[in-house]
Amino acid sequence: MPLTQDEVLTALKDCHDPEIPVNIVDLGLIYNVAIDPAEPVDGQPQDVTIDMSLTSPGCPSHVQISADVIKRLQAMPGIGNAKVNIVWEPQWTPERLSAAAKEQLGIEV
Repeated sequence: MPLTQDEVLTALKDCHDPEIPVNIVDLGLIYNVAIDPAEPVDGQPQDVTIDMSLTSPGCPSHVQISADVIKRLQAMPGIGNAKVNIVWEPQWTPERLSAAAKEQLGIEV
């Protein structure tokens, strides 16, 4: 059965920015999930590449967050290689926060 973007995003909700008590998905840090091949052949594993940003370019936790993402992805059945690309375009802004993140952080929706 092919892996879906929703399954990947659900798994990544276990990953948090250590400075902010919200998962990286609800923070709006995940920009893209690429699954290759889209349809696995003969039970072959699928590779996942995550394009994500951070809340600031000088984020001291970027190595830890990327490692957590890779570790979480590699724990999922059916995943071969996992890769994280840190991107800065578009720049992250608080508007990317989900409603759940805003509530958790006490920001008015």
